[in-house]
Amino acid sequence: MNKSLKNSNNSRDRSGIVLLVTLVLLVVLSTLGYTLSTRVAAQRHRDQYIIDYSSARYGCDSAVRYALATLEDIDPTLISRPNEPDFSDLFCLSEAEYQEILEQWSIENQPTTSNGGKSFNNMIDITDVDDISSDEFGLNGFDSYGSLTIPGPYGPPWPFVTQPVEFEVGSAKVRIEIEDENAKYPLGWALLNDGKVKREAEAGFDTFCEMTGLDTEQIDALKTELNDIGQIKMFAVEFKPITRTVRTPITTTTSKSSTSKTPRARVTRKTVQVDEQISEQTTHFAELFHSSLIDTEALAVPTILSSSRKESALKYMGMWGSMKVNVNTAPRHVLEAAFIFGGDDVKIAEEIIQRRRIEPFADIQDLKTELFRYSDSIGRCENYITTVSRFFTIRVTAVSGVAKASSVIAITKDGEKVKRIAVING
Repeated sequence: MNKSLKNSNNSRDRSGIVLLVTLVLLVVLSTLGYTLSTRVAAQRHRDQYIIDYSSARYGCDSAVRYALATLEDIDPTLISRPNEPDFSDLFCLSEAEYQEILEQWSIENQPTTSNGGKSFNNMIDITDVDDISSDEFGLNGFDSYGSLTIPGPYGPPWPFVTQPVEFEVGSAKVRIEIEDENAKYPLGWALLNDGKVKREAEAGFDTFCEMTGLDTEQIDALKTELNDIGQIKMFAVEFKPITRTVRTPITTTTSKSSTSKTPRARVTRKTVQVDEQISEQTTHFAELFHSSLIDTEALAVPTILSSSRKESALKYMGMWGSMKVNVNTAPRHVLEAAFIFGGDDVKIAEEIIQRRRIEPFADIQDLKTELFRYSDSIGRCENYITTVSRFFTIRVTAVSGVAKASSVIAITKDGEKVKRIAVING
């Protein structure tokens, strides 16, 4: 009996061991299967991301080449806006105030086409792209939802020079935007160390920062960051042109009385003035302002965020080494910061905002003539203001699947002459 009981116990023990081993094997196999499937899925995701990013990068690079090739044909044209809301104070309007202005405007005036300048929409060759969505970006005063948008100095919303466009390159959806950098506050002004204007530069910087909604702690942090940059290089508004002697060979023929008929090369020397120092400073500060020395993420935190607007301090900062503000395209807080250098900043800014809506100022002398009461103050600001923008940024974004690629190209444009300052790829 004892022997039978013992055999029974041994049988149960073996069955238990077999069951335990079976359970362990099942757990191990399921774990291996889960791990393997996870790794396969992750590898597929990585492979797909690489494919998507390659498509996005190709689309972005193609759009950059296209944009740079067509820049010479773009002629930014300022428009008259006498019966339309002005863009100058949008930065400080709450969403409720902004919608109230749009509602009032829609009641008083039916929007009409007011953009007389060229845009990429008019220049794109349909054969170059797969698809174009021209109504998607606020053409003729409307956005994609049919609501009104307040026009900027060129027609599209500030700070755009032309209507942004979107098209497809392969599987990538590409968007091109061109912004007027002379319409923004030149961050380099905060680094001016000239004793004659240092106090005004500091006051203008504080005015600009406070009007954009930055608090005391944020302003102090930005000042510290700019002070670190100032230890590397100080900003300057005026430079003496460099004089360079260029040797130019000219081929001349001998006179009739000469026995030799072989042409001779005569070298002449021509003295020219160039602005290499200005170009060097612009490029240098473009790199410094976009380095880790400036916390741009903190400056980009929205002060107003809605379906139609995104306001932040960074939106109004010139980060590319620009030196002058365009009085025809700058909003109120940028104008006031510029005219602090001469005094009467609030009054001058208000006069400019009201008069440029009817007709943009042709040049600085025209500005002095129209605002003759403030001509002396304006004269003291001539180093800091202009009526024609030279600095622009081209912002290209391409999305393919889950991947996104972007490029920002800063350029200067004088007539048909375009010069690249810096490029940031993301």
